[in-house]
Amino acid sequence: MNDARVNWQRFTVLLSSEIICRFMKPLTNEKRQDVFIVDDSLFDRSRSKKVEMLARVFDHCSMKYRSGFRMLTLGWSDGNSFIPISYSLLSAAEDKNLLCAGKQYDGRSLAGRRRLQSRRKATDVMVELIHSAQCAGITAKYVLFDSWFSSPKTILELKKQEHLDTIAMMKKSKTKYRYQGERLNVKEIYSRNKKRRGRSRYLLSVLVEIEKDGESIPAKLVFVRNKSKRKDWLVLVSTDTAISEEEIIRIYGKRWDILYEPCSYTNLIPLAPYFYRGIA
Repeated sequence: MNDARVNWQRFTVLLSSEIICRFMKPLTNEKRQDVFIVDDSLFDRSRSKKVEMLARVFDHCSMKYRSGFRMLTLGWSDGNSFIPISYSLLSAAEDKNLLCAGKQYDGRSLAGRRRLQSRRKATDVMVELIHSAQCAGITAKYVLFDSWFSSPKTILELKKQEHLDTIAMMKKSKTKYRYQGERLNVKEIYSRNKKRRGRSRYLLSVLVEIEKDGESIPAKLVFVRNKSKRKDWLVLVSTDTAISEEEIIRIYGKRWDILYEPCSYTNLIPLAPYFYRGIA
């Protein structure tokens, strides 16, 4: 357990693959929508001063920068059970946020590859983790993540390279989508359409095209009420346009059900190498 040469990332992928493919899949109905869930959390090291690759990380809960790392975790769920698959401890992608430099290692070695991976963007690492999971035999129908990972480039990569549909929360940014022959952002699309009244689960649903670098895919945007702010709204995107709006909302709800589950033994699998090596 103390051997840093062990490929812990590969170990957790193979372990999860055995659990999912040999135990979970035979017990799961084929009609059930199994999903990959991606999320990151703050690995706080505020009291540390000289930890290798220590970085300034923005904490979205306190809305402040803290010293530490981002723990990017990939998991699989059938809507009832959750199995962590892989993880990556991320430092800063930009030099200005790096507090402590890393040691020099051969880029071909495991230590060198992990340090290079920690400096890449979280969206690029996310696609890499999903690719390694699929290569190990783990399959899912959708990928779920929040707005911090939602970008046209990421959604297109998952669809074109990994052949996976995305259901995610979108940012209210200036990113343009092709809608009725025009390039509009989500705020402009929302303002141009009539909303559903009553107790409907969603306010508006439209078909758009997500474009990036000359490539495009169809997608469905579903606008829903923000429960914490009744006058506000949120928008979900699905690259599977055949499913209904209610199904998109239900499937994305799996992500929140998992995030607020009580901690279990399986939730600690991705953290095991750090506990045994005295990092956590």
